[in-house]
Amino acid sequence: MLKKIYMRKLYVSILAIFAMLLIYLIPSSNPKLDIKEELEYVSSDVMEADVFLMDKDSYVALTEVPVSEKDVVKRALELIKILTVGGMDSKVPSGFSGIIPPNTEVLSASFEDGILKLDFSKEILDISKELEEKMIEAIVYTMTSIEKVNKVIIYVEGDILTKLPKTKIILPGTLDRGFGINKEFNLTSTKDIMDVTVYYINQINDSYYYVPVTKYLNGDNDKVSVMVEELSNNTSLKSFLPSYTSAVSSKLEDSVIKIELSNKEDNEFIKEKVDRTVLLSACDSFDVDEVILNGDSTKCKK
Repeated sequence: MLKKIYMRKLYVSILAIFAMLLIYLIPSSNPKLDIKEELEYVSSDVMEADVFLMDKDSYVALTEVPVSEKDVVKRALELIKILTVGGMDSKVPSGFSGIIPPNTEVLSASFEDGILKLDFSKEILDISKELEEKMIEAIVYTMTSIEKVNKVIIYVEGDILTKLPKTKIILPGTLDRGFGINKEFNLTSTKDIMDVTVYYINQINDSYYYVPVTKYLNGDNDKVSVMVEELSNNTSLKSFLPSYTSAVSSKLEDSVIKIELSNKEDNEFIKEKVDRTVLLSACDSFDVDEVILNGDSTKCKK
């Protein structure tokens, strides 16, 4: 009996050793051992959208964020969350921050005939005096970056916001980009006041972004010349437009503005930055649908 038990154990041990040798010698079917792992990227409906966030220098700046909503109202609500502190911080680019106070909610939203109506909870007014006007600028410019949105009406708990409680600034009932952004005033009188919005360039690490500044000046000069002059006069903000650049000609007709600049840059990187700043500035300063710059046509985002 003991002999049979011993022989059975010996037989099982030999089989186990034989099985282990087979596993070692014969290539395994386990794909992790000899098949290269491939990553499958599933396409999605994620798109890039313009949003105006606070940068490190306290400017309301233009940058881009990924969004998924196409519908105007749903897109607006998604962007409002990104503008809200703590609302969707994961989508806020490094170096930027939201500006709408935390815990602010949108009670209702609707869109009709180019007008977006947003009714906020009272928490939207829990903001410092220094940022109160900038918050309105960020909302208006971000919302009017959505296709088909031309104007915004801001409500708080059901009432149209017509006055900022801390700064006492009076707001028009219907807001558009004529409200201005990052405003600078260089006025000597109340006569012949001109406003021009100029998009400068700023930088975070290796990334460039655009900072719009609405300037209020006295004078009756051609607005394109003023815009080009302001862009070529680099101050704390910069532009790639050379100081010797001038506007050779400009013509505004049927929502299209044609601009011819004296300087035609050969460096593709600089040319792209120059064209972008001039195009953005012209679209906002003239409220046009199209800009033709040195013969190249570009549609303004509407």
